[in-house]
Amino acid sequence: MSGIIDNYIPVAIFLAVGLVMPPMTMFIVKQLSPRSKAASKYTTYESGSVPIGTARIQFNVEYYLYAIAFVLFDIEVLFLYPWATVYKGHGITSIAVIEMFAFIFILLFGYVYLWKKEALTWVK
Repeated sequence: MSGIIDNYIPVAIFLAVGLVMPPMTMFIVKQLSPRSKAASKYTTYESGSVPIGTARIQFNVEYYLYAIAFVLFDIEVLFLYPWATVYKGHGITSIAVIEMFAFIFILLFGYVYLWKKEALTWVK
C-alpha cells in the first residue's frame, strides 16, 4: 500500500506547486511593482500619440473574407499534406481517394464562392 502512496508523492508536490505559484507570483509582482496615481497612466496608449476619436470603428467586410480564404486554404494544406505523404509511401485504398476528391470538391466550392464574391481581388 505504501508503494502506491509513494508513486503519488510527485503528483502531490506538482499539484501543490501549481496551486501556490500563481498567487505567490501575483503577490510578489504587486509588492514590487511601482504605482502611480497620475491621470496619464489611465489614458489609452497609441504608439506614443494622443488618441483621437472613438475606438469603435466599423471594419470593411473584406477583412473577414480574407480571413475565411486564409482558413479555407490553410485547412486544405493541413489535410492534403499528410494524405500525400501516406499516398507516396504506402498503398492507399480507393475509398480514401474518393474521400479526398470529395474534400477537394468542397474546397473548390469555397474557392468559387470567394471568386464570385470578388473576395480575391485586393482593390475593387
